[in-house]
Amino acid sequence: MGPCRGGIRFHPSMNLSIAKFLGFEQALKNALSPYKLGGAAGGSDFDPKGKSDNEVMRFCQSFMSEMYRYFGPDRDLPSEEIGVGTREMGYLFGQYRRLAGNFQGSFTGPRIFWSGASLRAEATGYGLVFFAQLMLADMNKELKGLRCVMSGSGKIALHVLEKLIAYGALPVTVSDSKGYLVDEDGFDYMKIQFLRDIKAQQRSLRDYSKTYARSKYYDEAKPWNERCDLAFACASQNEINESDATNMVNSGCRILVEGSNMPCTPEAIQVLRKANILVAPAMAAGAGGIVAGELELNHECSLMHWSPEDFESKLQEAMKQTYQRSLKAATDFGYQKESPEALVHGSVISSFLTIAQAMTDQGCV
Repeated sequence: MGPCRGGIRFHPSMNLSIAKFLGFEQALKNALSPYKLGGAAGGSDFDPKGKSDNEVMRFCQSFMSEMYRYFGPDRDLPSEEIGVGTREMGYLFGQYRRLAGNFQGSFTGPRIFWSGASLRAEATGYGLVFFAQLMLADMNKELKGLRCVMSGSGKIALHVLEKLIAYGALPVTVSDSKGYLVDEDGFDYMKIQFLRDIKAQQRSLRDYSKTYARSKYYDEAKPWNERCDLAFACASQNEINESDATNMVNSGCRILVEGSNMPCTPEAIQVLRKANILVAPAMAAGAGGIVAGELELNHECSLMHWSPEDFESKLQEAMKQTYQRSLKAATDFGYQKESPEALVHGSVISSFLTIAQAMTDQGCV
């Protein structure tokens, strides 16, 4: 399809099986986007949490010393994933530049050309909200006033919060690996900044409830039993199991937007389908990061010339194309537009047909 694009993940659970799943998912996601890209993924079971900058830098340099020959603007364009943020991408990019001998902006995430921050994290989070809007519009509804629960509290999750607030929704939860936080008054921009400070200092979300009295942190729990209209899963794979899905149904949820790759177990999917909960698959809803990556690499359209309004307009158009492509494939293959599995099946069918056609045209099959 084109040069590969996908994330590098640093997390203790990372293994070859997860890398293969992420790469396969990314290949399908990229094929569904408006751009001609292949998919890839990788990483390590190295855990950057609690490590000094020097330790992280030394690991990134060692990692890149083995990987640099497989990267390049016409071959593979790595980007941020769990455990890999601006700091890690900067170290990885610096080592790549030293070894490959060029300074091309072939990585998404670091401050490319050091001219300003990447828009990739914003784009993925905002794209999830735009996708939810498209689904609601087909139901003659809007986000304003809807109560939303969310898992995760990383870059993507916090940008989802931002955009939900901008559209008048009421987001009430975030989570981390130890539990979840609920704020009955809903989050606002000042509270999001406080959450960012907590994350930057590697403190627990528990500290939030010491400042805001109407909030509570629940240990060893997930937010899916909180009353809601929409749910955004932005933590990691298999985060929603059968009992979580049952809790979600009982809490009144009507739409689940997948921000993480494959957040639902197969048993959870069956529960959601039986309850007619609409699912926005990560393959389609998470395409925002690909849009940002393509704009970052388009030298004629340097990000310095984009206003936030222009960028959001491009992103909304790309998400609309992805949504329509998924629905068209679903209806072409006999799925009702309103059925809970339409978008899930439609996105997979559309991606598969695109890749299959490219393989046939190039004599690969």
